[in-house]
Amino acid sequence: MEMISTANEKTNNKAADVIVRGNAREFLQEVVTGQHHLRADEPVSYGGGNAAPGPYDYLLIGLGVCTSMTIGLYARRKQIPLENIAVSLRHSRIHAKDCAECETKEGMLDRIAVDIELTGSLTADQRSHLMAVAAKCPVHRTLKSEIDIRLQGTS
Repeated sequence: MEMISTANEKTNNKAADVIVRGNAREFLQEVVTGQHHLRADEPVSYGGGNAAPGPYDYLLIGLGVCTSMTIGLYARRKQIPLENIAVSLRHSRIHAKDCAECETKEGMLDRIAVDIELTGSLTADQRSHLMAVAAKCPVHRTLKSEIDIRLQGTS
């Protein structure tokens, strides 16, 4: 598969943040964001070649990275003795009726389980505060908000 050219790629008359290209014969995709070149694929169990992370892997990567960065930034600013952050994530689908705190009560819901491990000489109050900060990362807030995705076709 040839690498993606970022020249003249536009979305609503602005340069695109991410460009994804692939062919219709396989799942493997080439991705460009700025100067970074990535790939995406599906696992063999879904008909892909497992040559790269899948779409939900990238979704979890974005949330995990943002969560870790947000916690770290806050700890640095407040001079909290945080040494390391490990964020483990898992995506699943659950029955809405099994989620007591969810507004939706019918059908299926997406659930993202996020486990955060903080190491360092932290007090219980600092640990609690850093966990509250985790929910304020920009990607977390985006995923929890109403999202308006506008698809446009070009030829």
